[in-house]
Amino acid sequence: MRAPLRWVLWDVKDTLLKVRASVGEQYCKEAKLVGLNLNPVEVEAAFLKAYRHHSSRSPNYGISQGLNGRSWWIRVVRDTFSQCRVQDPALLNAMAHNLYYSFCDAENWEVFPDSKKTLESCSSLGLELGVVSNFDNRLKEILLVCGLLSHFSFLITSEKAGIAKPSPAIFEQALQKCGVPAASVAHIGDHYLNDYLASRSVGLHGFLLDRDNKHKHPDLPAEHRLSSLDELPPQLQQHMN
Repeated sequence: MRAPLRWVLWDVKDTLLKVRASVGEQYCKEAKLVGLNLNPVEVEAAFLKAYRHHSSRSPNYGISQGLNGRSWWIRVVRDTFSQCRVQDPALLNAMAHNLYYSFCDAENWEVFPDSKKTLESCSSLGLELGVVSNFDNRLKEILLVCGLLSHFSFLITSEKAGIAKPSPAIFEQALQKCGVPAASVAHIGDHYLNDYLASRSVGLHGFLLDRDNKHKHPDLPAEHRLSSLDELPPQLQQHMN
């Protein structure tokens, strides 16, 4: 007899919400406030280079190296603007500080149209909801200002957990909070490795959200791939009895 489904774990960024404007545009907007006129395309390219560099050198916000989300992001922002010929240390620090906190504002995020409805549908089915996200500790505030926080019983960020997806350990932390076997838990996210394969590796019912039809993996069963969150509740119902 299989264990009935009791919990659904959620990825957040690019699953429930997304950044409203490009990073290049957002950084240029901040630069303009201090009198700098930068090119969004150049800033975007500089950001991607800085982000990849620091992600490689100090994975998961450098937690194991004594950093935290805030200090890690400030390094990324400073390096981004430095590549765009901004050299004033005070200016770099001010912009990095302001951008770190401005990403807690609702105006910088767009909640997908199917997110709230699907969360409500899952709750109406009697399912408990939690978050497992490779994100820093601003996530709680972001979910709050976007009107999503109340749906969740707990949040696990990779910064707080000290470990990131696809490590099974972050899902094991979530299972401890759920208090049920892995077979009674589902997970939904947009990343094939971090969300789908990683969750299924520990026995969860993993689902891959593929809004843009970009995942072409031969080992991905059609019923595990969702083109929108509207498709999730009927799939979950099949595992509830």
